[in-house]
Amino acid sequence: MNCKILLIAGSLDPSVSFEYCYLQQPLERLTDNFIAFDFVASLQREGRSEMNQNLLGLVKRERPDIAIFVPQTDQFLPEVVDEISRHTLTVGYFFDDMWRIEYSRFWASHFTFVTTSDVNGVRKFRDAGFDNAIFSPFGCNELIYCRKDLPKLYDVSFVGQYHPYREWYLAHLKEAGISVRVWGMGGWPSGLLKTDQIVEVFNQSRINLNLSNSVSWDARYLMTLDRPVKSTFRAWRDTFYALRKSGRKVREQVKARHFEINACGGFQLSYYVEGLERHYRIGDEIAVYASPEELVEKVQYYLRHESEREKIAQRGYERTLRDHTMKYRLEQVLRAIGFSESGILSEHSR
Repeated sequence: MNCKILLIAGSLDPSVSFEYCYLQQPLERLTDNFIAFDFVASLQREGRSEMNQNLLGLVKRERPDIAIFVPQTDQFLPEVVDEISRHTLTVGYFFDDMWRIEYSRFWASHFTFVTTSDVNGVRKFRDAGFDNAIFSPFGCNELIYCRKDLPKLYDVSFVGQYHPYREWYLAHLKEAGISVRVWGMGGWPSGLLKTDQIVEVFNQSRINLNLSNSVSWDARYLMTLDRPVKSTFRAWRDTFYALRKSGRKVREQVKARHFEINACGGFQLSYYVEGLERHYRIGDEIAVYASPEELVEKVQYYLRHESEREKIAQRGYERTLRDHTMKYRLEQVLRAIGFSESGILSEHSR
């Protein structure tokens, strides 16, 4: 037998879409009976009400075994989702419920199941009165993020969106005489990289940094004045908004970058976040830092100790391919719902 899966996500363009790379492509490998509905494209063509009716009509025609939604804002009508849930099992797939708390709790009452990437998320949903949450953290698409065994061109690199907190950390490395190549949107001089270029950088770097971009309460960071006025203003503004508004990213989580770097066989030096030790043995499969001073110290240490650095990278690579691909994550979600036990998954997924 085969499990018919409907993915309802936005902008399912293979060249640019996170949802395509992290959900559609792995799901296509799990089942021979897959359907995708790009709600953003439908929304742009027909409007919100018609898009919802088109989706409901698709569910009634195709009768999928499970419909996986990737909600963004207010595109879906609750009454339509309720109606779909009467025809099939529905899953709201949340990557950011840690800080979109009110949003995820609202939708938890409309989907059959919801996922949480928060290491404490299942407990939090249960405390809020919901027993339908499944722990499903980020992972990686190992077909895209892969080891290429390229020669090392960079001692230290960072790929990610500009944030003043990241800039503050990088300034400590610069003061210590450590050169870091930086790419990303939002203000870095080197600009953006395409996905294949990011994969090359992860492969070509002796040390790949993973820097937090959460709101920081560190007084040293907030009171630093030897940086551009624009960066200081943004740091203060982010903290002010975090105190007054919900839905702000006020603390970090284990995210896709943790797995992407390791899937490329790259050595990773990351900020510590609760739950990271559930995925990797710290110091053995990934290295972490807890302060700017420790970051400087560990960069200097691992640049000097090549053999130890490469062993950590190799162990992190092996662990990622075994336990942290998105194909494996989605298999776990389906197993939690009960599909694999009933023999519905396609034979080639095993």
